[in-house]
Amino acid sequence: MRNLDITTLRSFIAVADSGGVTRAASFLNLTQSAVSMQIKRLEDSLGLTLLDRQGRGVVLTSAGEQLLTYARRMVDMNDEVYGKLTNTVWEGEITLGVPHDIIYPAIPNVMKAMQRDFPRVKVQLYSSYSSDLKDRFARGELDIILTTETRPDGAAEVLMKVPLRWYGAPGGQAWKTRPIPVAFCNHCSFRPVALGTLERVGADWDLVLASDSDRAIDVAVSADLAITSVLEGHEPAQFEAIPMTSDLPDLGHQSVALYRGTARSQIIEPLCDLLRREFAAISGVDMRAAAE
Repeated sequence: MRNLDITTLRSFIAVADSGGVTRAASFLNLTQSAVSMQIKRLEDSLGLTLLDRQGRGVVLTSAGEQLLTYARRMVDMNDEVYGKLTNTVWEGEITLGVPHDIIYPAIPNVMKAMQRDFPRVKVQLYSSYSSDLKDRFARGELDIILTTETRPDGAAEVLMKVPLRWYGAPGGQAWKTRPIPVAFCNHCSFRPVALGTLERVGADWDLVLASDSDRAIDVAVSADLAITSVLEGHEPAQFEAIPMTSDLPDLGHQSVALYRGTARSQIIEPLCDLLRREFAAISGVDMRAAAE
């Protein structure tokens, strides 16, 4: 195996930046001979001449110029990893609250990235309804929450807007029935939106199932006993979107909103950044373009 030594790369960068071994040695708090030996060891390991030592100073050879870019990246990465693994600033516990219906596909990716990049930060995931999450956040029980809302509060950061759609069983006929059979969880924030919309257009509907269990709603819908409303792209596998050409009313859009606490911003902000990136990827937003 052939491995580059971070210490020798650090000395090489210091020589390149200072223009000489003597000045680099002073900067590194090493002797001139120690720095010279490190540069020689680096050249021997690569089989290349990195410094042109003619004249009073030193200049980089073409190989040295090429190595310098990689050396800076490797040393920066080394320092970043070491700092995050050993600095207690990057240590602690965060509580993240997320509604049931938007856990997939973003949250597993976020949790995995946090474990990889910040192994000393423990993320506790709490899943519930948006109203419950906001109550717990207000009481200080959760550090960060995501919600699905029609009109988020002023303190919220809207990550994306998603169409709210009608869903039924694959190939189902329940949506053609009158009165329209609907099923909703008792605490679902989409329930008042959907039922209010049906009322406004004068549709005849029947709440055939109201339950505290998401599973019970899934069973009723997948058995073609009722229809319900779900965020587009977040529907269960056993659901099928009802054609837009149906006479069911349009339900508009819902916002996925981020609320964050102010304490421990050093470890909270990286998690918020990951959430932003994941939901931007889902919605097809270019984060760089958005920042500009």
